[in-house]
Amino acid sequence: MIEVQSLSVCVPGGCPNACKFCVSRMHSSPYVDQIEKNVRFFDLYEKDYTRRLQFARDNGCNTVILTGDGEPLINRNFLRNFAHWNNSISSPFRWIELQTSGVTLDEEALRFLRNTVGVSTISLSLSDMFDSNSNMNMNGTPAKLRVDIDQLCKEIKRYDFNLRLSLNMTDVYKRFDVYEKCFKEVPVDTPIAMILERAQKLGADQVTFRKLYVSGDPTIPQNKWIAEHAASDNLLLHIRAYIRDNGRVLEQLPFGAIRYSVGGISVVSDDDCMAVEVKPVMKYLVLRPNCKLYTKWDTSASLLF
Repeated sequence: MIEVQSLSVCVPGGCPNACKFCVSRMHSSPYVDQIEKNVRFFDLYEKDYTRRLQFARDNGCNTVILTGDGEPLINRNFLRNFAHWNNSISSPFRWIELQTSGVTLDEEALRFLRNTVGVSTISLSLSDMFDSNSNMNMNGTPAKLRVDIDQLCKEIKRYDFNLRLSLNMTDVYKRFDVYEKCFKEVPVDTPIAMILERAQKLGADQVTFRKLYVSGDPTIPQNKWIAEHAASDNLLLHIRAYIRDNGRVLEQLPFGAIRYSVGGISVVSDDDCMAVEVKPVMKYLVLRPNCKLYTKWDTSASLLF
């Protein structure tokens, strides 16, 4: 038996965003969408898909994360089918999370996720947690789909989801003028204190600091943008030190990161979001629309089953 922390389900479909640092835009996708597009052999591929779901469960995986190369909420028909496939296996996933930029996440979508899909945690990916317009610009979101961070977090909590803020660590977090605008009553002494203060006001249960992923080719536009706009290593070191010095250790996660309680919020610093380091435990498996499992997001050579 292999030990797997989570199963990332790649929801097929497009994305209205054009994130400046988007990993999916760094490479082409060689994965054929068999589960939705191969109508003639749908029954066959549906069996393949559920077999992979059961394989992950058989190997101790308890968590499924609905994510993708795009925005998973764009393909609600797939999410509805996933709920059916999950419930059809002998031991369905109970711990279901959604990774989203928040685009199209309205009241109807929240009800659908909670009642039909069984999502319990919404992981909201933000590039600037302090400014909705700045967040929109870095995420390349069309103005008509702009995410109002404060209002969306309020609605997520109103529907009683667990709220995780997945913070893409851009250089916005070194701009102290932003903190002064949001927290005039708080001394501007350290970025991490301001970030956690903001997270508390948004009602976050969890915060993950995500170092921006850089692939090997420095000429790729996304890599160029990251080189210019990623949070500095010094800032990331400062954040980790602050968490360590001011937090209470909860536990070490199977893939190596340590989870802390800081000010009543669960905090994790994720420096390996693409699972590029070799560890004895698989951080995740990826279930692609071709109905096959992989151990890495960025290479088809990681085919497992």
